Amino acid sequence: MRIKTFFFCTLFSILVSSCYYNKRLVYLQDCDFSETKATLVENKKSPYRLQPADILSVQIKSSAEKEVSGIFNLASQNSMYATQQSLFLDGYSIDGNGRIVLPILGELTVKDLTVDEAQKFIQLNVNKYLNNAIAIVKLISFKVTVLGEVKNPGYYFVYNNQATTLEALGMAGDLTTFGNRKNIKLIRQKPTGSEVILMDLTDPNLLKSEYFFLKPGDVLYVEPLKARSKRSNLEVLSVVFSALTTGILVLSYVTTHNSSN
Repeated sequence: MRIKTFFFCTLFSILVSSCYYNKRLVYLQDCDFSETKATLVENKKSPYRLQPADILSVQIKSSAEKEVSGIFNLASQNSMYATQQSLFLDGYSIDGNGRIVLPILGELTVKDLTVDEAQKFIQLNVNKYLNNAIAIVKLISFKVTVLGEVKNPGYYFVYNNQATTLEALGMAGDLTTFGNRKNIKLIRQKPTGSEVILMDLTDPNLLKSEYFFLKPGDVLYVEPLKARSKRSNLEVLSVVFSALTTGILVLSYVTTHNSSN
């Protein structure tokens, strides 16, 4: 009788802990989300403004004056085989004063401009030298780093001007089952130091946060769950549970066999 009582208590504990553990793995938990109607979540998305140490790719295209426009462009930027490394080396780095130095055009201050605003500003300066030329400006230093309990930790280049926390975690292969979804550290560099904010992936209000959107140089660190050691204990308990189950079956068989005799 005691063995059966222990058996059912153990089974109940495992089922309860399993349900609790699975709940901790679900992102953006909100009972108001519907399967039939989209839920609008307003957020604080703001365009990224260029800062010192950012690197821009600047190309000038003109079908009418190809030779002249080529003076503005670096060789690797025109190559279809340009790599991230070559773009980095041949890109235009924004100096401490917020300026880049372009051939012919000279020094241009682009600090605190968005990429679109920088493109328009450079375009105005190009128009002074070329007719019907188009300035193409891209931010090529948008890199984020994802560390901790993810499947593929490392740094990743973002090829758009607006990346989210979930996108970065997706690039890193998502969290492992041991990742603490309630405590993600976002580390962001500021002129005066490092800014750290904690994020909860299970909270749907994350979608409303200004920190949901990443900036170049951001680092995401996923802390491990305290349940990592508990999970190991659970695996040991599972082995014990299997052994108990086998023992109960054998005991029941022996008891039944003896009774029949």
